[in-house]
Amino acid sequence: MSAGLRRVLRRFREGFGAWLGRVLRTRQGQRRAVQLAGALAVVALLPSTWLYLDAAQRLRTVADAPSAPVAVVFGAGLDQGRPTPYLAHRLDAALQLYREGKVRAFLVTGDNGHIGYDEPDAMRTYLVGHSVPQERVVRDYAGFDTWDSCSRARRIFGVNRAILVSQDFHIRRAIALCRAAGVDAYGVGVAEPHDTTWYYGGVRELPAAGKALIDVLFTPDPHLLGPQVTTLEQWR
Repeated sequence: MSAGLRRVLRRFREGFGAWLGRVLRTRQGQRRAVQLAGALAVVALLPSTWLYLDAAQRLRTVADAPSAPVAVVFGAGLDQGRPTPYLAHRLDAALQLYREGKVRAFLVTGDNGHIGYDEPDAMRTYLVGHSVPQERVVRDYAGFDTWDSCSRARRIFGVNRAILVSQDFHIRRAIALCRAAGVDAYGVGVAEPHDTTWYYGGVRELPAAGKALIDVLFTPDPHLLGPQVTTLEQWR
């Protein structure tokens, strides 16, 4: 940070602090501060409320999920090149859908942004290792975030209808974004113990909901597009 920018920020903090001090010295100012804080809280929660309502009728379990050509499984990190427990649980739920005849193929979407980190290949290896024919597992190497995964599922891989699989704290956002991208999507949310990772994921959803609303309103192109992949058409 440059010295000039630091000075500007310092002056802003000092000026804001002085103004806030003057406001809070009066009862009227205190009331306005409380009202402003309440209004900001409502605005901050609006995107999360929208996600909750938009996806409410689209949540399913493996047992009551409708049939769909494809299960879309979102990446959730690797540990020494293998799926983390959270990602393995997503893949296990997708395997259940497959074994019960609810889906016929998989689109595994995740991050392969640099050499040595390849979520889609690790996910495919896991599924093939659990007796899924490799031709039924299609990889999306540019699923850098949920919007990219959903947008590319529709625009690159031609997915019209799918069952989405993710953790329970993320699945509502995935459903809303995939529907906005043109995918008739239902979601299976994998339940997890409420450990540190779960709480982190839940907290992360608050700002992510705001970004999701922006994505839905402006429907930006994903970071990467590329040629269309028609492999999944045979499983429709």
